[in-house]
Amino acid sequence: MAERVAAILAASPGHRDALQALALAGPRGGLLAAGFVRNAVWDALAGRVPDVAGLADLDVVHLDGAAPDAAWQAALRAARGLPWQVSHQGRMAARHGHAPYPDLASALRRWPETATAIGARLAAGRVAILAPFGVADLLGFVLRCPPGGDPAALRARAATKGWLRRWPGIRVIPD
Repeated sequence: MAERVAAILAASPGHRDALQALALAGPRGGLLAAGFVRNAVWDALAGRVPDVAGLADLDVVHLDGAAPDAAWQAALRAARGLPWQVSHQGRMAARHGHAPYPDLASALRRWPETATAIGARLAAGRVAILAPFGVADLLGFVLRCPPGGDPAALRARAATKGWLRRWPGIRVIPD
């Protein structure tokens, strides 16, 4: 099923271009995640053309300590004039009072919903997906908290972001 997500991203020129920019100018091992993946897939499944231009930001997550996030953002903006948001997940763990994340999968497991906890990057010229909870919820239009998540916060987040209006087929579990 991850292949289907990869195919949707690879078929979108804007998404493919952003992934190439990340591979060329971004932090080593970085992933484009969150709305970059979620919105592309949900738009494609809803019959819309996925469009990077509609994103408020392109979330890049990484564990590469070679440069500050601002330097990575500047390099990515120079490569492609997109609204990059780069976040070193080691610093994010400390900010949230979590133990250090040993890898990006561990960081993604702390995200507020399973359908958003998915990252993509180019590996050997192909779109590779990292999805610690799998992609079934994403492909099934399901919003679900990860273990230990806050269902009330999830519902509030969905309402604030307008996801239920944009994709009316979304199911929030538990409802």
